[in-house]
Amino acid sequence: MLDSIMRAAPTKDDRSPQSRRVSALPPWSTFGPFVALLVLALGHGSALGVGLGLLLTAMLLLAVLASVHHAEVVAHRVGEPYGTLVLAVAVTVIEVALIVSLMLAGGQAANSLARDTVFAAIMIVCNGVIGLCLIVGGLRHHVMAFRVDGTSPALAALAALAGLALVLPSFTTTTAGPSFSASQLAFAGVASLVLYGIFVFVQTVRHRDYFLPLDANDVESHADAPSNRTAWLCAGLLLVALIGVVGLAKMLAPALKLFSATVGAPESFAGVLIALIVLLPETGAAVRAARNNRMQTSLNLALGSGLASIGLTIPVVAAISPYFAFPLVLGLPPMQMVMLALTLIVGTLTLGSGRATVLHGAIHLVLFAAFLFLAVVP
Repeated sequence: MLDSIMRAAPTKDDRSPQSRRVSALPPWSTFGPFVALLVLALGHGSALGVGLGLLLTAMLLLAVLASVHHAEVVAHRVGEPYGTLVLAVAVTVIEVALIVSLMLAGGQAANSLARDTVFAAIMIVCNGVIGLCLIVGGLRHHVMAFRVDGTSPALAALAALAGLALVLPSFTTTTAGPSFSASQLAFAGVASLVLYGIFVFVQTVRHRDYFLPLDANDVESHADAPSNRTAWLCAGLLLVALIGVVGLAKMLAPALKLFSATVGAPESFAGVLIALIVLLPETGAAVRAARNNRMQTSLNLALGSGLASIGLTIPVVAAISPYFAFPLVLGLPPMQMVMLALTLIVGTLTLGSGRATVLHGAIHLVLFAAFLFLAVVP
């Protein structure tokens, strides 16, 4: 699909100087992924001390920033709503890589990591990202407008996926504890992937106009796009950056656990750290869009990331579950179920009218603060 979209778009190489400037890549994004891979290779097999841990953390953040930057360049080339889809999938690939790496390194102690990370991603995007975007955009533009036709089905799909993957396992009786049986997990994985696939089809083909910015004359959406050559270069650099993220995350797995233990947080806090790491760059993109009065783009990024987090993570975890010698814990505890229910209810009220203000943003940020506090002090 990406190949056909790029071929259909007009080439900018021989156009204005502004177009050529858009195609230029900052040096840090070009060389950053390779530097991260070099540090990963040099540090492989070494004891994880404070100095090496800080260096690996810096390289991980550099690789994440570079990967999302290159995804954003490709997104600019293919246009909306394909752009937000590229960003969401790129971030989710990073998230899945981190989850799998930490689960393989942690063994049975990490059997709930997928659940904790997916739940944290939902809380971050639905409360933290949306709340911050509404605050930043509302302070500058007073009232933020968006398309209900796009936000309502996205939130409905998110609620269905969250209930299926994170709530139902606590109430099934085939297996003991908040987990699915093998057949139930397979059904949940297939259902999640199918529902996410249908959402992507609706977003990009059948009802693409529901997810476009309200302002058809928006300057940013009509800015000169990068060339095909630049877009394919960024696609390759994105792959290199993702490989670096996987390797660095695996090396940093003990450090994340140690940090959680040091601050006195439960083991589930590692999932919050993973989600915060991978969603930080995308949060910046969503906030920039809201500041420029492009709230629909911000919501596409936020809700799309939440949907991709469940719709892609659960199928991958279900597919590799036979290789784990322990059952996966997917069902949320009661407190997290309450937080999820509050988030979905408030999100429905916020996104149901097509207009929101700083008050809506403040409500979401309060819920996000409660989530962070309770993650450390359950």
